[in-house]
Amino acid sequence: MASTRGQEGSVGRDGRRQSFLANPANLSLIVVLTLAAGSILGGVYVLGRALSPSEQVQDPLSVSAPPDTRPTHATTPGNPPAPPSRSATSPSPTPTESVRETTPADDRPRLALERGGPYGARLTSGSADVALTFDDGPDPSYTPQVLDLLAEYQVKATFCMVGEQAAAHPELVRAIVAAGHTLCNHSWSHDLTLGSRSRTAIRSDLARTNAAISAAVPGTRIVYFRQPGGAWTSNVVGAAWELGMTSLHWAVDPRDWTQPGAGSIASTVTAGVRAGSIVLMHDSGGDRQQTVNALHTILPNLLRRFELSSLPTGPPSTSTDNTGATASGAPRLDTSVRTPDPSAGATEPSAAAVR
Repeated sequence: MASTRGQEGSVGRDGRRQSFLANPANLSLIVVLTLAAGSILGGVYVLGRALSPSEQVQDPLSVSAPPDTRPTHATTPGNPPAPPSRSATSPSPTPTESVRETTPADDRPRLALERGGPYGARLTSGSADVALTFDDGPDPSYTPQVLDLLAEYQVKATFCMVGEQAAAHPELVRAIVAAGHTLCNHSWSHDLTLGSRSRTAIRSDLARTNAAISAAVPGTRIVYFRQPGGAWTSNVVGAAWELGMTSLHWAVDPRDWTQPGAGSIASTVTAGVRAGSIVLMHDSGGDRQQTVNALHTILPNLLRRFELSSLPTGPPSTSTDNTGATASGAPRLDTSVRTPDPSAGATEPSAAAVR
């Protein structure tokens, strides 16, 4: 009897189950509940994986290489930090931006004329620092090499530019200024006879040269002038002073324009320099590779014995009017320094040799 009831109960349950499943509404409810349960379980699984730090799954496209912990120039003890490099896709700075970023204002008073120099032209730097000067450029073959060497030894210099060259290579003028060097006017066309012209003609030549330089680097101070060949006259010194420029001679001249060999250039400079010397060299006007090669010896040698610096370009140290002359109208002479023997420096080439 019990067995019969069990069989009947089983049949009854099966019948009810079949009746329940036969109802379409009940089947839809089962499907919905099954899908909902699956979604909940799936969400719990994903959440658990996301919260587990040891099992995080990364998109292969988003995985970057591990950081390089090897010492670099910037992290090696004793080395200064390397400047940040620009990516290949980063826009290059405009020339004006480059100059503004790298050239701080020079507040050191510009030099006055110097008693003992030819017609007052400077023989010394006004301090114990040695001043290297480079004439006749800029030149696309040699000026970049000179700039690279000066940067390597962290030396600032003064570049005496010919107006024609500055107009032809404004990018080099910008590079010189961006590196923090001082500019000097060297006449429009390296005119060795400029000093014999009228004051008006001289002023016109110098103003034209300044305009060409300023076109490349607006606002940059040009407060020095060097007469080509060292052919100084009172007229050319006075005209330069009226335009706010101190005339710049030299104390040491290795005559590199004669191409005596890199060894001769280097030995003349290193033997002839004294504290405060202004050194004449050339980065243009002919083949100047010997001068470039000589700098490999000159720079480390002088740095062991002297400070090397560019000439100062700040306002004059005494009150002046807008022409650069003192209140009395006469050029101000600097007698505060003892000038080195100028016999170590010879003149630049004659007109016949240059032209």
